[in-house]
Amino acid sequence: MSVLLAVNGTLMRGLELCKNMEDAGAKFVKEGSTAPCYRLWSVNDNNPAMLKVKEGGISVLLEVWSVPKAGLADILQKEPPGLSIGKVQLNDGSYVLGVIAEPWVVEGMKDISQYRGWRNYIASKA
Repeated sequence: MSVLLAVNGTLMRGLELCKNMEDAGAKFVKEGSTAPCYRLWSVNDNNPAMLKVKEGGISVLLEVWSVPKAGLADILQKEPPGLSIGKVQLNDGSYVLGVIAEPWVVEGMKDISQYRGWRNYIASKA
């Protein structure tokens, strides 16, 4: 049995923590985006943090993966403190599990919402 998991940062294909997805037995399903009700921050340029907001939200680019239920805990345990699993609304109105941040994580961090995604942000720094 598996669940769908939306990831918006270093767990995506080709990035530094994608191995955590592969080690958990996850399989890439599709690229997508959230409903336009999220904001994105850079946490010390190490990883993004996404939060749902009441206003001023954007649609964040992400990937959806199929993850064996047993592997979900392994992925979460390897995530940085303050990042957890919650329900994320996709642009089609559906909800899947996804990596979201606790509000304290973004305090004092750089809002990178204008880039719409982690890949775009890191490409802008190259």
